Amino acid sequence: MEKQLLSDEMEVCLLAGKILLQNGAETHRVEDTMLRMAAAFGITNCDSFVIPTGIIFSIQSEKVDQTKLVRVSERTTNLLKVTQVNRISRQITAGQLSARDAQHMLQEVEASGTVFSLPVQIFAAAISSACFVIMFAGTWHDFFPAFITGGLGFIAFLFISRLSSVKFISEFLASVVIGIVSYALINIGMGSEIDKIIIGSVMPLVPGLLITNAVRDLMSGHLVSGMSKGAEALLTALAIGGGIALIFSYL
Repeated sequence: MEKQLLSDEMEVCLLAGKILLQNGAETHRVEDTMLRMAAAFGITNCDSFVIPTGIIFSIQSEKVDQTKLVRVSERTTNLLKVTQVNRISRQITAGQLSARDAQHMLQEVEASGTVFSLPVQIFAAAISSACFVIMFAGTWHDFFPAFITGGLGFIAFLFISRLSSVKFISEFLASVVIGIVSYALINIGMGSEIDKIIIGSVMPLVPGLLITNAVRDLMSGHLVSGMSKGAEALLTALAIGGGIALIFSYL
């Protein structure tokens, strides 16, 4: 009976950690949340080891000795889910939720989709691209071209992401689309500074949160996670830069 109870509580901790890791939380937050939840369930002798591609969680006691591994193959950025898991974790810590209720709530969070529809995401990418042009000392003459370029580039990114499981391919080809569209708009007289248009348009593809988490993990002593996230961010930057460089080398 004790073994079953601990197994259920372990599943809750692992599910919370998995959701956090899949949606952009830093390694320290994932480990700390899992350990706090376990402590609230009365499990004091436990360990959590988190890397970007998996979670290892173990419980040791006189009667029970369990270790489980959860594989995380897909990662995205959804800070709303991170916030929801944090809220559930605080309720568990305050003694307001049982393990079974918490598991149901976490399953609902995991099953929920994105908050914003596809058109809203595309519009947000387009308007942010245009605003970044102004932020980078561009002119208002380049605002609308960057709006078009950023929106089309993000559409290409979403479309190619559905066709290929390798995210660097979608980022590379999306930057190729951005380079082609910006070059075409400049040639027909829309826009004056192609460099500002391109810089603003690629900003929705830049892995800002990944870079931030890599630095935070390194500062927290999570060297494996920090270096792997840094390498992933570097590959993304190379994919974006490579796509733009390819267009400039042929046009």
